[in-house]
Amino acid sequence: MGATGYFTHADCRLHEMGEGHPECPQRLDAIEDRLLITGLDHALTRREPAPASLTDIELAHGRMYVASLRGLSDALIEDMAAGGPTHSALDPDTSINSHTWKAALRSAGAALEATDAVMAGELENAFCATRPPGHHACHDKAMGFCFFNNVAIAAKYALERHGLSRVAIVDFDVHHGNGTEDIVAGDDRILMVSFYQHPFYPEGGARKSDANLVNLPVPAYTKGMDIRELIDMIWMPRLEEHKPELIFISAGFDAHREDDMGQLGLVEQDYVWITQRIKDVAIKHAKGRIVSCLEGGYSLSALARSVEAHIRVLADV
Repeated sequence: MGATGYFTHADCRLHEMGEGHPECPQRLDAIEDRLLITGLDHALTRREPAPASLTDIELAHGRMYVASLRGLSDALIEDMAAGGPTHSALDPDTSINSHTWKAALRSAGAALEATDAVMAGELENAFCATRPPGHHACHDKAMGFCFFNNVAIAAKYALERHGLSRVAIVDFDVHHGNGTEDIVAGDDRILMVSFYQHPFYPEGGARKSDANLVNLPVPAYTKGMDIRELIDMIWMPRLEEHKPELIFISAGFDAHREDDMGQLGLVEQDYVWITQRIKDVAIKHAKGRIVSCLEGGYSLSALARSVEAHIRVLADV
């Protein structure tokens, strides 16, 4: 089997949203430490991504939204130089600092470069250890710690730039990927399958019922075995029917039982099982091609162990 890429960049550690915020730079440090301690880093092909171009960002986001976010960043930097605040809030949970713009471009750029590498056959699959995350970012709105929807951008990019006919997005974050849904709903080239805690953030959960969306809302305290049964019953037949030529993963690990951000009951072995099921589909229909992008996961120990488990399946080690 081919190599597994690991895409990350120092810029992704510079974005932060204030002291005590759960979506913090230490998330990436915890993952890196785990890879080093376990020796798993030696099994990976490490890459540093370039920033995504605005042309590619606009495959999934409105031009005015992208311009407004850049304008907010520029204004914040000017205000800081004059002694102003170090952060600008977009909503109660989501703010930018002077590094957010370039971090968001790197995060999206990782998903795009990973897509290029697996399409070129340089890598079989890849994990993007980047932040900010993306799956709450809508076509024209930042929210839920997210600014650019990395997975949705990469899915559109694979279709438009690489000429693929069918891709899939698998989202196993504890929160519904409302931004991804907003961007891909009704595009039959993209099948989106997800499970998420409901009722929970974002308010209302899934809002659309287009045929290319397979949403599985589950109640708090649902355990991994129940999730596995739902995946086998509902996700897998749809993925098999769609025959994706490339699979993207919104890899959120906040459904872990140790993560206080949600109330689901998954453990590392559940992420192993889920990743293997996704990989089986990729091997059968997509030449093994998978691009996985970090979303949530806020208990640092559980996050690091879960990412290790996920990557071990991708790398077959």
